[in-house]
Amino acid sequence: MGFRSTSTVIEIVTADLGKALAFYRALGLEVPESAEGEPHVEVPLPGGNRLAFDPESTIASFTPNYTPPTGEGRMALAFGFDTPAEVDEAHAALVATGAPSVHEPFDAFWGQRYATVTDPDGTHVDLFAALPS
Repeated sequence: MGFRSTSTVIEIVTADLGKALAFYRALGLEVPESAEGEPHVEVPLPGGNRLAFDPESTIASFTPNYTPPTGEGRMALAFGFDTPAEVDEAHAALVATGAPSVHEPFDAFWGQRYATVTDPDGTHVDLFAALPS
């Protein structure tokens, strides 16, 4: 017996919804301007998936004794770009908004231009594009 999921939603529980939405808006996602006051926000991702954001208060509203997680590195998101130059541009734009850089853009041995920043909640966000052959 099995089932087949019909859609995918990746959810981020955030300590500061406004900062998280601003970060992902700067990354180019279509985040509505009025979303900061909502208890749940979903935005489309390329390929038909969605990225959702819930403030910690939303999770606490239906989870008795909820304690927000601490630390970073529980998951990573990766966003692909068409060219290596776009990786460099996205990295620079995100760092200019205050996102900490984990890895400055570099040409990885696996054939991609690669960089990593962290979002306002410490989630690693990888930026990548195929290197020219």
